[in-house]
Amino acid sequence: MGEIITRFPPSPTGHLHLGGARTALFNWLFAKHHKGKFILRFEDTDRERSKQEYVDSILEALKWLGLNWDEGPYFQTQRLDLYKKFAQRLYEEGKAYYCECSKELLEEKKKEMLKMGLKPKYDKTCRDKNLGPGEGRVLRIKAPETGEIVVEDLLRGKIVFPAEELDDFIIMRSDGTPTYQFAVVIDDITMGITHVIRGDDHISNTPKQLIIYQALGAKPPKFAHIPMVLGPDGARLSKRHGAKSILEYREAGYLPKALINYLARLGWGYGNQEYFTVEELIEKFTLENINLSAARFDPDKLLAFNAYWIRNTDNKEVLEHLKYFLKAYDLSKFSEDYLLSAIETVKTRSKTLVEMAEMMQFYLVEEVIYEEKGAKKFLVFDIVPILERVVEDLKELPLEEKKLEEYFRNLSEETGIKLKNIAQAIRVALTGKTVSPGLFEIIKVLGKERVIERIKKAIKYIKNLK
Repeated sequence: MGEIITRFPPSPTGHLHLGGARTALFNWLFAKHHKGKFILRFEDTDRERSKQEYVDSILEALKWLGLNWDEGPYFQTQRLDLYKKFAQRLYEEGKAYYCECSKELLEEKKKEMLKMGLKPKYDKTCRDKNLGPGEGRVLRIKAPETGEIVVEDLLRGKIVFPAEELDDFIIMRSDGTPTYQFAVVIDDITMGITHVIRGDDHISNTPKQLIIYQALGAKPPKFAHIPMVLGPDGARLSKRHGAKSILEYREAGYLPKALINYLARLGWGYGNQEYFTVEELIEKFTLENINLSAARFDPDKLLAFNAYWIRNTDNKEVLEHLKYFLKAYDLSKFSEDYLLSAIETVKTRSKTLVEMAEMMQFYLVEEVIYEEKGAKKFLVFDIVPILERVVEDLKELPLEEKKLEEYFRNLSEETGIKLKNIAQAIRVALTGKTVSPGLFEIIKVLGKERVIERIKKAIKYIKNLK
């Protein structure tokens, strides 16, 4: 087997969503597994709906996911001369013909066929007229009138289409632009595509494309039509199921590796393994392990995957992604060790990077703002002597979690004040909140200077209430 070449051909008429990203991923993994090539091209011949902002958005989403392409991006609008050349060849060889039937006439014929209970298709009025190119004329392929078109699908086996079900479909519009069916075949031929992995909604397109391959005497690629991604209710996945565009998942605080892992598991598996690094996916990905049942999107499961990868990713890597959510802070004021230690205290409690950034806020500010309810309950006058003593004792106390725990327990027993009330007062003083990572972890990360300063500010706050 020669070099494997796959492609991902998005239409820039919208942002990249889960279904498209999974198709890109499967093509990318298949190419990488076989040490082949992954090509990116934009099917942008729909000039009204295609927009540069969608091109930029798709490129950004693929880069963020790490699905880097080996060739491209190509744009169909920059290849129009190529399509015209192949179309001219088919016309000259008598394998395509010009048709002058107007849209109105075709619509009337369609209605007549439906009235007769027939499947509407072009009746070949112009097939033998020997018309040349002209204004308002389209170019149609001469489809076989008898026999069968057989699609050999790598996942589904043989799919047979009777030739009489297909018509002489248009390959070039009257304005000189190619139709989807024609452009995609010319692209795949000229780019040397060996495998087309795409959604099963394309199965009906495949026999038409095979007709074009046959007319051009070109060897078609191997096809694998993967099941669609459905919503939790079994309907086609859409925004109402909570599915976002890929970049919206980035904004919501998902790690790219979590999304890649989840997308791979949507309809593909390897034994009972649930979590995969990208390297493991490349090593283990094969078409044989794709499930032919439609995969169902589960937002809760995706969130669980994200929490898993936040917990199990090196803190330096987490920090690189987290910086995007910490743009409001001047991180240059802090050492990398300080930031990494802070991340360690919140990573097991965070399901998203947005949550993590919120939890880390108190590490990054000069002054914390106290939650009203927590301050009212725990920053009370009776606790001031305790806080003043803690300030003095901390100067000599080693910041080890066991030593700190022992110290505060002894302090509680000695003063008769509940450990919870002492701990919560200090927690509010240090973080502004009643809920946070472990208190002794926080003290260790903040360091003596910050801790003492914040407790002193809490004492001043309480005294000013009098």
